[in-house]
Amino acid sequence: MNKEIFLCAINNILSGTCLEDCQFCTQSVRYHADIERYNYKTIETIVQEAKQAKLHGALGYCLVTAGKGLDDKKVDFVARTAVAIKAEVDGLNLIACNGTANKEQLRYLKEHGIDSYNHNLETSEAYYKTICTTHPWSERYETCLNAKEVGLQLCSGGIFGMGESAEDRESLLVSIASLQPESTPLNFYHPNPALPIKTRNISQEEALVIIKKARVLLGEGRLLMIAGGRELLFHGKEALMFEAGANAIVIGNYLTTVGDAPQKDREMLDKIGYKIATSCHG
Repeated sequence: MNKEIFLCAINNILSGTCLEDCQFCTQSVRYHADIERYNYKTIETIVQEAKQAKLHGALGYCLVTAGKGLDDKKVDFVARTAVAIKAEVDGLNLIACNGTANKEQLRYLKEHGIDSYNHNLETSEAYYKTICTTHPWSERYETCLNAKEVGLQLCSGGIFGMGESAEDRESLLVSIASLQPESTPLNFYHPNPALPIKTRNISQEEALVIIKKARVLLGEGRLLMIAGGRELLFHGKEALMFEAGANAIVIGNYLTTVGDAPQKDREMLDKIGYKIATSCHG
């Protein structure tokens, strides 16, 4: 078993301004969740935060914008941010996560230093229409194909514990595997009182089954990342995730929820006998 764990950090560079109705997402303005909402961060701030993430051992750095997809302003901002980060920080795999995107937009990001595009399928095609009515699941899948077609690495995963069935979970994993992403984040639903989905219907045992299945379907060489909800399901039992097949985690905060301090994660990995990866792979 590979004893190296890949670390990834997320930067929410445009927060809480989304008009879609995804029932799992506090970024939607429809649900009035108590989160920090802001327009674009300054590029200087994002570069400094990238430097901090690198110091903590992150090799992946993800630039996230709220909203359904890319428009000219967002494409330009993300591209300029990528150029600025690459000029000052070596060795980061730069990931853009900006919703639905066409090939022209994605090609532009690639030309300006973006290495990977993250767009999660979230749940099964059948269940998606239950939890989102403002855009179809097929748009998500198409964006993932677009990213691959222009030569970006693909990062695509989903959220488990939103009321979906075992069949939905299986279907989601099969759909993700069909895209052959370089990296797959597995999120476990984090309830928020403002959101329509009130409870998390997944246990630690079920989460471990999902991790094992994902590893089999994706193959050995790819990154399988435990992201949102990790602290809720695996606090103090992180070794179980890695034994089941995970080889990457998100460090620091998530989009609108707080994670453990990066130093605590480094100490956790050291304690259970894992090293932090020092070069991009997968």
